[in-house]
Amino acid sequence: MSNPPRPWPALVAVLAVAPGAYAGLADYLGLPHPELVPAAAAVMFGAAIVGAAFLLAWAAEAAQSEVSAGVALAFLAFLAVLPEYAVDFVFTWRAGQTFAAEGHCAAVGGEDPCALALANMTGANRVLVGIGWPLVVVIAAVVARRHPRRAKQEPSVPAPGHVRLARPMSIEVVALGIATIYSLTLPLRHSLTLLDAAVLVSIFVLYAWRLSQAPVEEPDLIGVAAWIGEREKKPRRWLLIGMFVAAAAVILVTAEHFADSVVGTGEQLGIDRFLLVQWAAPVASEAPELIVACLYAWRLRASHALGTLLSSKVNQWTLLVGTIPIVFAISAGGFSGLPLSEHQRYELLITAAQSLFAVSLLLDLRLSLWGSGVLLALFGVQFSTSILLSDAANRIVLITLSAIYLTLAAIMLAVSWRRAGRLLREGTVAPLDQVPEWDKTPA
Repeated sequence: MSNPPRPWPALVAVLAVAPGAYAGLADYLGLPHPELVPAAAAVMFGAAIVGAAFLLAWAAEAAQSEVSAGVALAFLAFLAVLPEYAVDFVFTWRAGQTFAAEGHCAAVGGEDPCALALANMTGANRVLVGIGWPLVVVIAAVVARRHPRRAKQEPSVPAPGHVRLARPMSIEVVALGIATIYSLTLPLRHSLTLLDAAVLVSIFVLYAWRLSQAPVEEPDLIGVAAWIGEREKKPRRWLLIGMFVAAAAVILVTAEHFADSVVGTGEQLGIDRFLLVQWAAPVASEAPELIVACLYAWRLRASHALGTLLSSKVNQWTLLVGTIPIVFAISAGGFSGLPLSEHQRYELLITAAQSLFAVSLLLDLRLSLWGSGVLLALFGVQFSTSILLSDAANRIVLITLSAIYLTLAAIMLAVSWRRAGRLLREGTVAPLDQVPEWDKTPA
């Protein structure tokens, strides 16, 4: 007889959350709290974010007894990506204030505030796909090889080294594809405008509406999620709401502190601030969804793992990018778009090109080790060259890598155009109650 699920892991997560949540809330309310060196603060706030990520994962899994899996994962992705919203909005607000005071966004004190706002956003998007997606595949492959019996019972792992998405997740893939195609026009502009905001936010609204049409199915819960699912309907709903709200609040009050402490630690080590904002801060702000995805992958819920990161990518590439010019306009006190420097247009180009290649890899709703290996390798090149090369040389690398991404995407689309047609149909107009959850074809 199996042991009944118990809530004690959730209590451990709450204990991990408490110190960082208190420090973040005390700072927000102006209450006294201990001042820590950046490295110690990064550990404390990082522990709070990890604990909040666990709470989010359990709540989102249990919420599938109330809503469809797609809606639950999308809501989870939205909450998990709150640190990225918080960090980006801080940089964007500062950029708008600088623009209002100076009439331009030129470098102040050695840094361009507008460039920092976009550096964090583009860096976060590329980290999510270049590291997060391959990480899910690798973890699922390791667990599948260690536990072959469990893997055989899990349709999202048709073979070690393969992760398969449930077919209703074609909604996420199509939404990301549409947003990516539009984003390829952004590098041609000199500013990110309110018109861009309207288009991208509209894509997100249509994506959310399509998700809401998915039918609710009885989930297979384990651990803390099963303990939550066993509660009566009314107490369960209040418990879910409480966990979601508490975890989101913790993320909001700790995210900026976590990012600042990571950046501060890097500055003490003599690392360039722009690079820290582009790479270190995004890793910090993406931590919740990366942790949640790794938890799902470790439990061989590989479709949920990749689906969480896919939903986060859709969220960031539509709602987040769309709200940046809105925040900038409010902060600047006008209708001006966020200025795009030449270098930032290159950053937007490679981010959009990487996104298109990532979508092309999912045309058959599968991600293999070779596909994730290419994503990781190309990301490794852009990451290392951004650190080692001069700005002029780095721009050449960005253009070259963008061309490689776009060429590979074109090849994948040419090879899989029939699958792309089915994907588009199921993601936009097909009745979701008639779309089977899994393909029956082998890996």
